[in-house]
Amino acid sequence: MIRAGIIGSTGYAGEMLTWILHNHPKVDIAFLNAHSNAGVKYSDIYGSFFDIIDHTTVDMDEAEKMLSNIDVLFISLPHGKSFNLVEKALKQGVKVIDLGADYRIKSKDEYEKWYGVKHELTSALEESVYGLVELNRERIAKASLIANPGCYPTASILAIAPLLTNKIIDTNSIIIDAKSGVSGAGRNANVANLFCEVNESVKAYGIGTHRHTPEIEQELSNIADESLNITFTPHLIPMNRGIIATCYSKSKVNIDQKNLLELYKQFYGNNYFVKIVDKAPETRHVRGSNFCHVYSRFDERTGNIITVSVIDNLIKGAAGQAVQCMNLMFGLDETLGLNLAAMMP
Repeated sequence: MIRAGIIGSTGYAGEMLTWILHNHPKVDIAFLNAHSNAGVKYSDIYGSFFDIIDHTTVDMDEAEKMLSNIDVLFISLPHGKSFNLVEKALKQGVKVIDLGADYRIKSKDEYEKWYGVKHELTSALEESVYGLVELNRERIAKASLIANPGCYPTASILAIAPLLTNKIIDTNSIIIDAKSGVSGAGRNANVANLFCEVNESVKAYGIGTHRHTPEIEQELSNIADESLNITFTPHLIPMNRGIIATCYSKSKVNIDQKNLLELYKQFYGNNYFVKIVDKAPETRHVRGSNFCHVYSRFDERTGNIITVSVIDNLIKGAAGQAVQCMNLMFGLDETLGLNLAAMMP
C-alpha cells in the first residue's frame, strides 16, 4: 500500500483528493493536515465523511514529523507556502505532488512577476515535471516532484495541443474564453464569492492579468517550439464545479470536419481520460469525473478553428489529475481509483 499525506486537506481540492484516495485500493491516508481546523475531526468539517473518515487533522509541525512514515505527499496550499515543506520531503525520499502553483512556471522571474512572491526553492524548478499526463506521461513516471497543472490550463492546453503539434493554426491567433464554477475560487470566505454576489450573474475577471496565463503560454510554447502570446480571459459562472474553455485560432489549412476530429482522435489515441466527442460538450458531461471532453470545429466562413473543452475543475483540474500522476509514479495503472463516469443529472 502507498502511504499518503495531504497538506491542506480541508480546501475543496484537498477534500476531493481525500475522497479519491480514501476510495483508492492501493492507498492508505497517513494524515490529513489543516491550518485553522487543526485538531478537528475531518468528518466534523465535512459531514459527508461521517463515520467514514474520522481522522483528526494535524497541524504543520505534526505533519512534518510524519514525513518519514509516508511514500507520497500531496500539497494543496496557496502559492508561496510550499518551499520549506517540499525541500524537507524530497530530502527524505518522499515523492511530492504539488497542487499549487509554485513549480509550474519554470522561470523564476516569470513566477515572481505573476505571483508577487520570491521563489525560495529554485533548485526544485529544474527537477519538477509538469503533471499533464497526456503530454508528459514518461517523465511523470520517473519524477520525484510533480507540478500539478492548474484547472484552466488543463482544459485549455488539452484543447489546443493537437492543433499546434500538427502546425495547422496561426500561433499568433490563439484566444481562450474560459468559464469556471465558484469552487475554483477556493473555500475561504470572500465577499465576491457569496451566493448573492454570484447567483444569476456571470463576470469576467483577471482580464489580461490572470496567473494561469504564463502557465498556458509556457506549455503551448513548448508544444509549438516557439514563444507564444495568447489572449486568455476567465469568467465566473454561478455553478459549483466545472470548466468550459472555448478556444479560437486561425487555421492555416482548409480542413473538413471529419478530418479535424480524426486529427484529435489520433493525437490522443489511447489516452483514456480525453474523449473526442462529436458535438459540443457540456460541463455536466464530466462533473464528478477525471475526464476531459473535447470538440473541435472548422468555421469555413471565418477560417477559424473553434475548440471546446470541458473538465471538472476539482478532479481533472486538480485532485484527479494528481492521483493520475501518483499512479504513474508508483507503477500503477493510471486509471486506478479514477474510473468513474460523470454524475448525472
